[in-house]
Amino acid sequence: MKRLIDLSHTIEDGLITYKGLPAPIICDFLSREESKKHYADGTTFQIGKIEMCSNTGTYLDSPFHRYEDGKDISELNLESLANLKGIKVVVNDQVTAIDTDTFTGLEVYGKAVLVQTNWSKYWNTGKYYEGHPFLTEDAAKYLSDNGAKLVGIDSYNIDDVNNKKRPVHSTLLGAEILIIEHMCNLNDVPMSNFRFYAVPVKVKGFGTFPVRSFVELET
Repeated sequence: MKRLIDLSHTIEDGLITYKGLPAPIICDFLSREESKKHYADGTTFQIGKIEMCSNTGTYLDSPFHRYEDGKDISELNLESLANLKGIKVVVNDQVTAIDTDTFTGLEVYGKAVLVQTNWSKYWNTGKYYEGHPFLTEDAAKYLSDNGAKLVGIDSYNIDDVNNKKRPVHSTLLGAEILIIEHMCNLNDVPMSNFRFYAVPVKVKGFGTFPVRSFVELET
């Protein structure tokens, strides 16, 4: 049987994903107790309600996130989100700026490129937001020039947050290369021979949205 590996963080009430953005509010719209008024004895339902910033949990960036005329989440075709051939790179714990040499010589064309930094071990702690690993602009250009389909990272941001121009987002999304941030469990993923999936809800007018990202190991 094929094995599936979950690469997504759990979204919970009060979770802070990105510093300065609001946490989700998750509650009942219709509680089981209240539903008793509407159904037969012994029959209850729960309907949930969530108020959430789109940059919550493990999420996907579409071109519209960066560019006004770029494709939004609803305009992405499934071929760009599911059943992608994948390749993983592992970055030394001492590396902060992930440069071109990390990807040189790898066959990235048409693939989901997953970058394992192990930064996800700091998830939901204060350290997660400071000094995180990120790609350089040159690395983004290399991935774009060599035809990567999607780039994912288990870090706080694929860009250096001190660079207000966000060159990695600008380069990748400008080439319609999708981005996944805040991944986890990449240590369980092999270097190759897997398929990648990250499908968001089909929302019009959004550039980002949470995903249940996972890989399917090939046999």
